[in-house]
Amino acid sequence: MKKIIIFICFLIIPFNVFATSSYIVMDGDSKRVLEGSNINEKKLIASTTKIMTAIVGIEHSNINKTVKINDKILKAYGSNIYIEVGEKIKIKDLLYGLMLRSGNDAAIAIANSVSKNEKTFVKLMNEKAHQIGMENTIFYNPHGLEEQNGEGNISTSYDMALLMQYAMQNKTFQKIASTKYHNVKTNFKSYTWKNKNKLLFNYEYTTGGKTGFTKKARRTLVTSAQKDNKKLIIVTLNYSDDFNFHKNLYEKNFNNTELVKVLDKKKFNIKSKYAKKYKLYIKKDYKILIFKDDKIKTKIKLNKNKHPKNNSVVGMIDILLNGEKIESIEIFAKKK
Repeated sequence: MKKIIIFICFLIIPFNVFATSSYIVMDGDSKRVLEGSNINEKKLIASTTKIMTAIVGIEHSNINKTVKINDKILKAYGSNIYIEVGEKIKIKDLLYGLMLRSGNDAAIAIANSVSKNEKTFVKLMNEKAHQIGMENTIFYNPHGLEEQNGEGNISTSYDMALLMQYAMQNKTFQKIASTKYHNVKTNFKSYTWKNKNKLLFNYEYTTGGKTGFTKKARRTLVTSAQKDNKKLIIVTLNYSDDFNFHKNLYEKNFNNTELVKVLDKKKFNIKSKYAKKYKLYIKKDYKILIFKDDKIKTKIKLNKNKHPKNNSVVGMIDILLNGEKIESIEIFAKKK
């Protein structure tokens, strides 16, 4: 009787090869999602983490303050700006090193300069994420590398678009994120940093962004662009040809949308029961990108209180896109 020998081969598949990708295109004014795929899927975000590190650093410190680098930066590995223990440098310059060169040592230095320690700084990062509405995000560190226990910063393309939309409203962040080159001189040496965001050099409408990569997260990229007053934010997580993909998505969505100012705070005027004693106003314009067949309407709701406090909320304006509410804007009353 012949023996039949069966060989069973086990194919070892590298981590993340079949992991899904996700992307989103968001209106930078209204936060409307124009298109996307797997936008709420939780994924590792690598160094795009540093967008949050930067905005928390800006909001919680005097960025012109000069700090002395301590030995905590010695644990930094991977992408660094190679600052040294004892070196004196402004927080502002650390922020440039963070955003342009993705310095992990810069991230650690910022965290320890702004807060008592990294743990406290990361708490601020998570608090800010909650404030912005990043419901599927958690940060474990300020740089984006996976920890020794395997934990890494987790988010979604939707949450990261919300973060970029928020950060780009800050003029300091906006300036840093859009800078192509930055020169720094410290008590130790001089630096010249070139931004790793290639779109700043090959797509003229780019206004900012942050790159990222780890073996587990693969390529991650968050960028922003503005053309004809239209603002777009694009996030890709685990996309190989990400720069070209972003560029094509920008052109597609710039060409296929129209910018509409639904509410103008300077021209805001409605008839109401408050007219004799109060002036009604809104605090901001409302602009949105729409496609050809979209329909925008507004619905005003005023409170019943005839004697509101000065500068208090007396109603809401619901913004309806194709019949669905997408935003509510507060109406305030000011005594004449």
